[in-house]
Amino acid sequence: MLFKLVEGKAPVLAVAIHNGHDLREEVEGIVALGDEGRFREEDPYTGAWTAIAENRIVVYRSRFEVDLNRPRDKAVYVKPEDAWGLTVWRMPPSKGIIARSLERYDGFYAQLHGVCSRMEKEFGHFVVLDLHTYNHRRLGPQGEPADREGNPEINVGTGTMNRAEWASLVDRFIDDLRGFDYLGRHLDVRENVKFCGGQLSRTIHEKFPRSGCALAVEVKKFFMDEWTGTVDGEQLRVVREALRGTIPGILDELKKKQR
Repeated sequence: MLFKLVEGKAPVLAVAIHNGHDLREEVEGIVALGDEGRFREEDPYTGAWTAIAENRIVVYRSRFEVDLNRPRDKAVYVKPEDAWGLTVWRMPPSKGIIARSLERYDGFYAQLHGVCSRMEKEFGHFVVLDLHTYNHRRLGPQGEPADREGNPEINVGTGTMNRAEWASLVDRFIDDLRGFDYLGRHLDVRENVKFCGGQLSRTIHEKFPRSGCALAVEVKKFFMDEWTGTVDGEQLRVVREALRGTIPGILDELKKKQR
């Protein structure tokens, strides 16, 4: 199964497109990367965060099979430079394997378009929360983490939207995240510092330029050990609650848009 879709009755969709780790058999047979290597570059646990919304999509296939957040012509990693310098394949994927991966890519975007079209028709405007995590210890488990200045705990990517059209909603979303009581402190939340949004956000803003707002939410892996995969369950839960705390503000801002 590529992904699971759950539909509800609200104008917010949460998506975890890099949550998955599975590979279909023909891909698994020629992949060079082991489980640990793939897991490190995936966004584990983001699927659990989609529970904050009534509409949600959780992807179960690995980005190393097909990356749904890249343009279609770059969605299958072919060369090491496509994948952080990693050698992904024991042998190059055939044209047939690539074509079958892209069929799944097209199927995902067809389903996404259907959900967004329904929300547009029912509510007029809608928000997509594109949930990700990112690494900050690329120098190894004993190496120094990346500098805090360039790596906020939560990066909100808005680079693919008409920012002026959604300014009030974006500002409130960021303020709500910053204002959340995160275990007695406040999170470092900034906009477009590390990431500006990928293909999913770009597609929403191209297909629904006046009605759809996609926020690419990248959470630094401070809540887990990105080398061993060990997660701090309490921090994972509290990040989810911080994200959940933005939903009332999003709904309020969408109501203002309707008026």
